Amino acid sequence: MNRRQATALLTRATARGDLDGVEEAIANRADLEVRSGEGRTPLVVATKANRIEIARALLEAGADPNAKDDLQDSAFLYAGAEGLNEILRMTLEHGADVKSTNRYGGTALIPASEHAHVATVRILLQAGTPVNHVNNLDWTAMHEAIVLGNGSDRHVKVVEMLLEAGADLSIPDGDGVLPRQLAVDRGYHEIVDAIDGAAGSPSRS
Repeated sequence: MNRRQATALLTRATARGDLDGVEEAIANRADLEVRSGEGRTPLVVATKANRIEIARALLEAGADPNAKDDLQDSAFLYAGAEGLNEILRMTLEHGADVKSTNRYGGTALIPASEHAHVATVRILLQAGTPVNHVNNLDWTAMHEAIVLGNGSDRHVKVVEMLLEAGADLSIPDGDGVLPRQLAVDRGYHEIVDAIDGAAGSPSRS
């Protein structure tokens, strides 16, 4: 099998979830960064299907965890946004750039916080993902946890984790509204309490 054939096999095998085929292609020096019609590398394809063992094989063979598809999703960014923690950890172990950004100009931490993926947020914070990064919508992870969250226990936990990691409560959203007021406006009393505790209990609104 030549390299061109191996690369074609890798593309087919990844798409259908065929681990044996992927391993055979890798053994025959397939191009790990070959792109599909959506600009996806095999690793991105495997990640978006949450095919953990295929993602592991690709990463261990040297696939780039930071390679982005046409939507600006890398394996790292997508796994972080969607809470695919096994793949996320593997991408970090293989050199994922924690400061990389998606099509909205946001880090993986921002959508992870929006979706209240508590374990994912913990992984990303421990890995050093910037807690106060502002995306193209003028939101930080804190803003998204409040504005796009629903005030659930998991969102409260995420807010607490962001605060513990140094979230800056003086950063306003694009309309100049601070995180505390965003929580007040939505009636998210537990989030307001968490913010008050971190900020030294300002007067209540």
